[in-house]
Amino acid sequence: MPRKTPALIGLLTLAAAAPLAAAPKADAPAAPNSAWVGAWAYVASPLPPGQQPPTPIPLLAGPAVPLGPAAGPPAPPSAPKKIDNPGGLPVDPGAAELADATIRQIVRVSAAGGQVRLRLSNENGVETLAIGAAHVGLAGPDGTILPGTDHAVTFAGLPGTNIPAGAPLLSDPVALPVKALDRLAVSLYAPGRLPVRSARGLWQYVAGQPGDSTSAATLPDPRIARAPAILTEVEVAPTAPTHVVVTLGDSITEGAASTINVFRGWPDRLAERLAALPGKEKWAVVNAGISGNRLLTYGSGPNALARLDRDVLSVPGVKAVILLEGINDIGRSFTPKGSVELVTADALIAADRQIIERAHEHGIRVIGATLTPYKGATYWSEKGEAVREALNAWIRTSGAFDAVIDFAPTVADKADPLRFDPRFNDGDKLHPNDAGYQAMADAIDLRLVTGGK
Repeated sequence: MPRKTPALIGLLTLAAAAPLAAAPKADAPAAPNSAWVGAWAYVASPLPPGQQPPTPIPLLAGPAVPLGPAAGPPAPPSAPKKIDNPGGLPVDPGAAELADATIRQIVRVSAAGGQVRLRLSNENGVETLAIGAAHVGLAGPDGTILPGTDHAVTFAGLPGTNIPAGAPLLSDPVALPVKALDRLAVSLYAPGRLPVRSARGLWQYVAGQPGDSTSAATLPDPRIARAPAILTEVEVAPTAPTHVVVTLGDSITEGAASTINVFRGWPDRLAERLAALPGKEKWAVVNAGISGNRLLTYGSGPNALARLDRDVLSVPGVKAVILLEGINDIGRSFTPKGSVELVTADALIAADRQIIERAHEHGIRVIGATLTPYKGATYWSEKGEAVREALNAWIRTSGAFDAVIDFAPTVADKADPLRFDPRFNDGDKLHPNDAGYQAMADAIDLRLVTGGK
């Protein structure tokens, strides 16, 4: 049965807006070495309610180009087309607010380590977020925890914490050895309110009974629902020298059209290939894709230039980034109804150059990826296609990137290269299906990621 903790609820009440934590009860365990590396991530970046996207300022590349206002609010959520649910649990397409609730997220780490720690986020919040309890263990089927692997997570030695509005928070290290590609179940209990600020959210397991069920091997009356993304990164203390490649992009990188909860996006498949490489030096993959994201303007989160420091440069262990972004800038600019947010290839190129320069300042290699075909998608147009082709030509030939991955021909229809190969498309003419994501990952020369090693 789930257990309630009234004293802890009183201590951590949102209204009290208490500090992060009191003095620790005991010294937090130290990592076995000084290095932590990112092993999994999910970027949650919609604006808090009441805030509006800032008026976009054109990125100057030749004449100034007015980019226009940001797009309207996202469409209401719907049930996923493809979700891994062998137990036949109820699937709730809604995104209602949760309170006094336990949510459980399944993640897959891409690096081996002797310890893990969690990065929780209230960066989109406008009020303090209380976490009453947290647990992590190896994941079994249907959101269960494998016997003997459950561990309580602490924060400065305490079982719960408050996360201030606009802030992230790292947990104490947890002595849970993991292998690359291990699946973890991370359970969080919120004694107060977990507001849903966007239709975008993670499909997580939600307990059907109130109270703290974080230590339960199986959640009581579980369902699968869109729940707020509080866990945004898992770090590991690596057992071997490990570098990180971050994949920066939009829904095609996030894996929006892949089967949910089985890790079939192209960054996931890339992680599998890298994990299979021999040698003492290892590579992990951190996915920084956001559905609807853009290079230049707000779109389901801050533009790529605005979020680069947080989502790429600050990831521990990052040595390379794969950039696949711009199709939403193009699609939203040129639609069958006419130009609404005019953008040029020069402006997109200038944005790419900024990402390259800023990454190089930190010793990070940047691998450019060509934009995949989208003819037939709802926002395709001939003018937009001309911009896509111009940007892709520059990516391939400019020499500005440290390396290039040519995704476009990999998934293009051989009879019409402007269209997605129907074998690799989910039906919307824009997003890869599971087979398309596999083809994209298989097209990557791993030496481009590893620097030839």
